[in-house]
Amino acid sequence: MFKPKFRFVLAGLLSLSLLTLAGCGSTPAPAPAPTPAPAPVEKVLKVGSDIAYAPFEFMDEKQQATGFDIELINALGADMGYTKVNIETAAFDGLLPALQAGKYDCVISAMTITEKRAQSVQFSDKYFRAIQYIAMKKGAGFKNLADLKGKKVGVQLSTTGQEVVEKAGIEPRKFDTTPDAMNDLLNGGVEAVVADGPVVLWFQAQNEKANIVSVEADVEEEFYGIAMKLDNKELGDKMNASLKKLKENGKYNEIYKKWFKVDAPKF
Repeated sequence: MFKPKFRFVLAGLLSLSLLTLAGCGSTPAPAPAPTPAPAPVEKVLKVGSDIAYAPFEFMDEKQQATGFDIELINALGADMGYTKVNIETAAFDGLLPALQAGKYDCVISAMTITEKRAQSVQFSDKYFRAIQYIAMKKGAGFKNLADLKGKKVGVQLSTTGQEVVEKAGIEPRKFDTTPDAMNDLLNGGVEAVVADGPVVLWFQAQNEKANIVSVEADVEEEFYGIAMKLDNKELGDKMNASLKKLKENGKYNEIYKKWFKVDAPKF
């Protein structure tokens, strides 16, 4: 007598169970957590420079590297696709050995392209024209290198200033930096300093009351280049392509005019 009713109840429970199971089966599986994007790889250009050679490279009041060379290499690095240009200071005479040892990718430090240097490093196309100046106290009257014979002459170690003085038959006093030599001139330690014209003129402008005057030395003009390892042709090609581009699009002239107040010469 109770069996039909029991079957009815059992059938109802089974139907409810099936509906519940169907509902559970339709719930979508949770989406997998998105894979985080890989961090961008930082492409760094390692640069060596003697940051004591205003207006090409020096430390500003915040102890940040600045100057013509610094702005130029940053612009070149950006154009070549580097995300960061890391500039490290070192003594001038140690820059090329460190470059050859792989510490730097390149060196920019108002470095004159010479045959001797080009035997051990690869230079970019020339990026700056300079000439040696003779700095002296007002009234000294030096007009050329011959006038410096028998005088106390200061130069920066391992520079073309040292080379031209020694070629003139003069044994100079060597300093770690040109500002060191110029300060010795101020103090009477040397009677003249031979160094790159823009550096001499910058020092004069910063020390207007020091009665320092200067004249062009009777030597040939020089050209600066960016030094790279001899076997790094890929970087050399990219550097020259970017340098050419910056000259053509006006960026080079913009940087030049900021630091030297005139348009860049053609060479």
